[in-house]
Amino acid sequence: MAENLIPLGEKLFRRAQMTPDIPAVSCSEVTLTCEQLEARANRIARALEGLGVKVGDLVTIGLPNGVEFIEASWGVWKLGATPQPVSSRLTNVELRAIVDLADPPVVIALPGMEVDRRRVTVEDLLALSDDERPLWPRVAPALKAMTSGGSTGRPKLILSNSPGLTSAAPADQGGWRIRAAETMLIPGPLYHAVPFSCALEGFINHAHVVLMPRFDPEEVLAEVERRRATWIYLVPTMMNRIWRLPEEVRGRYDVSSLKTLWHLAAPCPPWLKEAFIRWLGPEVIMELYGGTESQAWTTITGSEWLDHRGSVGRVMVGEMKAVDLDGNEVPVGKLGEIYMRRLEVSPAPYQYRGATARSLPGGWESLGDIGYFDADGYLYLADRRTDMILVGGANVYPAEVEAAIDEHPLVLSSAVVGLPDEDMGSTVHAIVQARPGLTADTLLAHLEQRLVGYKRPRTFEFVDEPLRDDAGKLRRTKLRDERIARTKLAARLGGFGWTDNVLGDNS
Repeated sequence: MAENLIPLGEKLFRRAQMTPDIPAVSCSEVTLTCEQLEARANRIARALEGLGVKVGDLVTIGLPNGVEFIEASWGVWKLGATPQPVSSRLTNVELRAIVDLADPPVVIALPGMEVDRRRVTVEDLLALSDDERPLWPRVAPALKAMTSGGSTGRPKLILSNSPGLTSAAPADQGGWRIRAAETMLIPGPLYHAVPFSCALEGFINHAHVVLMPRFDPEEVLAEVERRRATWIYLVPTMMNRIWRLPEEVRGRYDVSSLKTLWHLAAPCPPWLKEAFIRWLGPEVIMELYGGTESQAWTTITGSEWLDHRGSVGRVMVGEMKAVDLDGNEVPVGKLGEIYMRRLEVSPAPYQYRGATARSLPGGWESLGDIGYFDADGYLYLADRRTDMILVGGANVYPAEVEAAIDEHPLVLSSAVVGLPDEDMGSTVHAIVQARPGLTADTLLAHLEQRLVGYKRPRTFEFVDEPLRDDAGKLRRTKLRDERIARTKLAARLGGFGWTDNVLGDNS
């Protein structure tokens, strides 16, 4: 073990010894100090050991955002095992598919999330042991094992190849700009990679991590003011809903304490990013592009973005290039599929379980995104390869159409998919969650000023439910497949695929 690295469990122990009464984690009205988190994590670790969990095992955690999620994760790390977070909203069928891959001895999850493994809650574990002595040094071979469905809908695990070690001293601020004594607000779900990783970075850098049980746009602003939060992670969907609040509501809260706002996980419409830069200042807004796999990533500041509007930044770690269908690197300014690889001196950052990487010779791997680089090395993303719509031979990128739709003040969220068409190959179909009063004709008039004709949706479907999950993720393949199946069924029954929800056609 390198001299300046210590096990995660020991890191929490040292922090508890140094600052026992300082808040470590809060959610709603519940707060655990460093000493309390250390004691409860030790009890959970000993209980898990009694249930047969060993160093190197994966332990599935299916809990909602809250201090119990954090307690469970630290208990697993204390034992030298690996947290494997999943959504607490999974059906038992979905959960079983993931558990079959993870093969955990124990699942820490809510009642009702039943699989063929021992399922326990955090309270169950605390009841099994009152021994607060630490179990260390124990080091997890894999720091975390995140879950991804990707465009296929089949689950895969992304196991970190980094062990459960960290620096003995807090980083000065690190890549995430997290400093000691920072107050971090994380409204996103911890079962997603970025909120989970940022929460961990906060703990090891001696920050106070404030979670929200669920995202609510006004509550986010209220928590920033209440906690005097200095750091926040949002996804563009959250930013959009905050910005859509009435101006008098948004202006009611003091958010001047914010020094850093990170956004990633999905494309951010340029108009929305510019609005946040004007509101909070360019020095506050930060963006990162990369995958859970961590082969490489880009970052960009708000100030840089104003000079490179629409970019996700320059490569800061690893390497990236844009290639054509034959795997050849394309010239500057030309669209291609983005491939990434780690630096040759770096170890492999991850391993898949349940999937294989899309790769090229030389260690290059793709997440399926389409984009181009400018002459200054800034990357601009168009869309995912699997989501691109071919309309009469022309490429239509759903993210571009969604960004134009989302500019309308009555739109809450949108998803654009391609549906089969005998004449054009595919047609553009827009699924829109909107406030009352928006019609297809109004939306088309809005889009006429923003999109060329072949990019405009030919059909619209208005829905009541959100189209993105709590982490801002959109599963276009699933939405498309559902609508194609519905249309086929309706054709057999002599009707139309989504009946009265289709309110317009701009053919």
